[in-house]
Amino acid sequence: MTGRLARAVATLTPLLASAILAACLAPCLARADGVANFYKGRTVVVYVGYSTGGGYDIYARTLARHMGRFIPGNPTLVVENMPGAGSLRLANWLANAAPRDGSAFGTIGRGTAFDPVLGEPGAQFKGPDLSWIGSMNREVSICASWHDSGVTTFADLKTKGLLVGGVSVNDDTVQFAKVLNAVLGTKLKIVAGYPGGNDIVLAMERGEVKGRCGWSWSSLVTARPTWVKEKKVNILVQLALSKHPDLPDVPLITDLANNASQRQMLRLIFARQVMGRPFVAAPGIPAERLAALRQAFMQTLADKDFLADAAKQRLEIAGVSGEEVEKLVTELYATPAEVAKQAAAALK
Repeated sequence: MTGRLARAVATLTPLLASAILAACLAPCLARADGVANFYKGRTVVVYVGYSTGGGYDIYARTLARHMGRFIPGNPTLVVENMPGAGSLRLANWLANAAPRDGSAFGTIGRGTAFDPVLGEPGAQFKGPDLSWIGSMNREVSICASWHDSGVTTFADLKTKGLLVGGVSVNDDTVQFAKVLNAVLGTKLKIVAGYPGGNDIVLAMERGEVKGRCGWSWSSLVTARPTWVKEKKVNILVQLALSKHPDLPDVPLITDLANNASQRQMLRLIFARQVMGRPFVAAPGIPAERLAALRQAFMQTLADKDFLADAAKQRLEIAGVSGEEVEKLVTELYATPAEVAKQAAAALK
């Protein structure tokens, strides 16, 4: 009897193991087939919340040239620009009007996700509800002055006026300048209304404005790689939570705080830099499609052909997963109300 039982167990165990394995794999394979069937032959639209030619646009177009190879079904990715209100227009559209099937996603300003926390009345969404795909890098932004402005250091910003260009009240180019004025006492004069960052750069060349804040270091070295070497601009301060290795001698904004309260406010505002080039889709897209987009996004950022393309354009790539971006957004939405109120006041 014992021998028969042992033989029976020995016979049944591999069959049972195979059955269990098949039961586990079947749903996974079905989901993978379902994702591939959805995307096969489809065009996925990648929206950019700014005008053409700026940093967000360049990053998005580079991603779109490669990411389709890694999405199951290999869809075609096309880029469309939807500028307006410093990308708040696109964020609202993604949250409320975009298809919720994974056929569209976009890139918005790194700070746009936090507009509701900071009391922006035009924000019609909540950041944690959106479907975060990932970020192409961790960003360090700067304030820079034109070479003939007479402003060469951060200290000069406290004693001399500097005319800086901005996109809109919802964009880093305006918000960061306001924060410097309100918290650290600089004398920046903001001219808002430019369609995108590249338009501000052109305005600097024409002499319309003499500087720019909330300017991504990666955008500067991509769009105007010789300007720093030729001393066309002066780099005054770094707007991030940690310094960029290229700029060891340029002061960091959080190091300029005069007290703990100021540091806490600055940290809330500049934590967005961790998600320097974020990509996001509508709420509620099918979980398996979101997972596929997140995986394809990170695979693209590690692909040799993509990296070669990015290197030609001097794009900094330091991928942040969708899960990490989602976690950061959720944490910042839990900021104490009083701190958020003070930070919001600094942006007014």
